[in-house]
Amino acid sequence: MSQTRLSSFIEAIINVAIGFAINFTANMFIFPMFGFHITPGANLLMGLIYTVISVVRSYAVRRWFNARLHKLASAVAASMEADRADGTGAASGAKK
Repeated sequence: MSQTRLSSFIEAIINVAIGFAINFTANMFIFPMFGFHITPGANLLMGLIYTVISVVRSYAVRRWFNARLHKLASAVAASMEADRADGTGAASGAKK
């Protein structure tokens, strides 16, 4: 079963929102360890920019993967149907 565009978008948003919360918190601790001192407001702005990029990337990858998986499944099903039609399928026990 293929995933709808809306489902892909919702999944991407939830995935990125969780990542945003984790990274926002982590950045406030990790950046100072490397000499970068960032305000919470600057961290939020950077996070929002990367979040938009991440949502677009995640959605595009999900749609691409879903389309490829659907094409592969269709090709396998067509091949199995062709094998059954000419009697060469594994279920028939026939050999070429």
